[in-house]
Amino acid sequence: MIFVDSSVWIDYFNGNITEETNKLDSILGSSPVCIGDIVLAEVLQGFRNDKDFNTAKEFLSSLIIVNVLDTSTAFKSANNFRILRKKGITVRKTIDVIIATYCIDNNIPLLYSDRDFIPFQEHLNLKNPLIY
Repeated sequence: MIFVDSSVWIDYFNGNITEETNKLDSILGSSPVCIGDIVLAEVLQGFRNDKDFNTAKEFLSSLIIVNVLDTSTAFKSANNFRILRKKGITVRKTIDVIIATYCIDNNIPLLYSDRDFIPFQEHLNLKNPLIY
C-alpha cells in the first residue's frame, strides 16, 4: 500500500506531469493506494466547480481512506517534530508532521512532492516509493 499526499493529488488533478504523478498513474488500479482523511479534505476543498468536486469525491472515495490522527500519533508527531527541530530542521506544517508520522508508524511508503517530507525520509526512516 502507498499513501499519497495532497501535493501529488493536486498535481495529478491539475494534469501536471511529474515523477510523482507518473508513479501515481502507474499504481492506480494495480496496487493499493490510500489517502488520509485530512488529505482528502485538503484535496477536495481545492475544487472550484461542483462537477469536478463530485468527480474527484467519487474517485477518491474508492480508495482506502485512513484516519491519520489519534492520541498516540499526536504524541509521536510532537516527538518527531522535536527530533527534527533539535537537528535544526523546522517543518512548516503540522499536518505534514502528522502524515509523515502516521506513515512511519505504520510502515507505509509516502508518495509526496512537498519538501517538508524530506527530513522525515532522511532522519526518521520515512519510505519514499520512488526509491523504495
